[in-house]
Amino acid sequence: MNESAPTISDIIKKLDLVPSRKLGQNFMTDRNMAAWIVNALRIEPDDTVIEIGPGTGALTEHVVGKCRHLILVEADSRLAAYQREKYADRKDVTVIEQDAVQFDLRPYFKEQPIKVLGALPYSSGTEIVRTFMRNPSPAARAVFTLQKEVCERLTAVPGTKACGKLSLRVQARWNVRIVKLLPPELFLPRPQVDSGVVVLEPRDRREMPSFDETLLDRLARLGFSQRRKQLKKLLPAPPIPWEELVTKLGTSPTCRGEELNLRQWIDLTNVYDDHPLKDLPQSAAELFDVVDDKNNVICQKPRGEVHAQKLHHRAVHVFVLNPKGDLFLQKRSHLKDAFPGAWDSSAAGHLDVGESYADCAVRELDEELGIQTDTNALAYHATIDSCENTGWEFVQLFSVQYKGKLRFPCSEVECGNWFSLAEVKAWGERRPQDFAAGFLECLKQFEATGT
Repeated sequence: MNESAPTISDIIKKLDLVPSRKLGQNFMTDRNMAAWIVNALRIEPDDTVIEIGPGTGALTEHVVGKCRHLILVEADSRLAAYQREKYADRKDVTVIEQDAVQFDLRPYFKEQPIKVLGALPYSSGTEIVRTFMRNPSPAARAVFTLQKEVCERLTAVPGTKACGKLSLRVQARWNVRIVKLLPPELFLPRPQVDSGVVVLEPRDRREMPSFDETLLDRLARLGFSQRRKQLKKLLPAPPIPWEELVTKLGTSPTCRGEELNLRQWIDLTNVYDDHPLKDLPQSAAELFDVVDDKNNVICQKPRGEVHAQKLHHRAVHVFVLNPKGDLFLQKRSHLKDAFPGAWDSSAAGHLDVGESYADCAVRELDEELGIQTDTNALAYHATIDSCENTGWEFVQLFSVQYKGKLRFPCSEVECGNWFSLAEVKAWGERRPQDFAAGFLECLKQFEATGT
């Protein structure tokens, strides 16, 4: 750290900068505290760090040179220009002039490991947290400086006034803790409230049952819409009697939203989840057609035996494309026996005994994504011979055009997102370990046959 570097006050004066109340600008002035906050991010040389709202650079100066790539996201054109000029000679620093609430994280999956840092504006801090930490997120760790009240909401426990839908949304996927409280005198201009520093780390998926995040979010919005009311009066009629439901949750019939802990909210969500496959993870006893090296059926054997003995069998992959030509990728559930947590084709699965490839593709689209269609809508692309990369599957690859909503069983698919084909290709080339091997084989064939 350069002790003779200009102070924050010097920079503000040099730029003739009047902090914007609309942008919620309060600049950190304490260099030692800034260094402490950056240290909490645990930056490694291969990391990509995204800093939100670098402002006058209080945190930035402690990050530059420590990571592979530093991305500065600044909404204020004056400060974006200042950062561009300051780091013009550094190829490892990129300045993006944009509102962080609208930031698109999809191009940065290929840049992992990603760590996120920011002294977030009071005016939009919660929205920025949701943008960057919403599942799926490429972030492996985040350190945010926020209004103390927001920090308390992010870390709130049941039974407290701070506990609400924001607590649930974030804690469902992240372990959050407050690591420091900051007084107003550390900022310029001085805010009227205290601030805090929170650290977010991914929650181990095995800690909680699988659940439908969209449904949890909808139920939480309803359950906290009128805090004084009982949940029974705010939620839709459950599929089982209310008394049976609360007994299952281990709570009172008169409970309110803030009284349930995260596990109880997830269990509540799973009671309301009416997806027919929500509780049907794969079975080792499921029967497959076993084929020879020419793809001729020779017998039937259970799934577990087929995979354990690396026997040839059959599967389909389907690429779902939206009107913009983006490809939907699913992130496989951690419950899968092969490539748990990896990114994969839009839909994929094994053929049932005696089933055709096209019929299997239609079935998998319905089961995994809620897309109801027929074989006429499928575009055939290629047949891929059984090999180690396909898991000893003879694969047929199809694509389908779709622009509606998607819904997937939480036991099969954790989440998903739309990506441009160019981004998927670049991501696969840089980080093949993020994907199921069969998908990468399909991607090669898809590119070779044209889109």
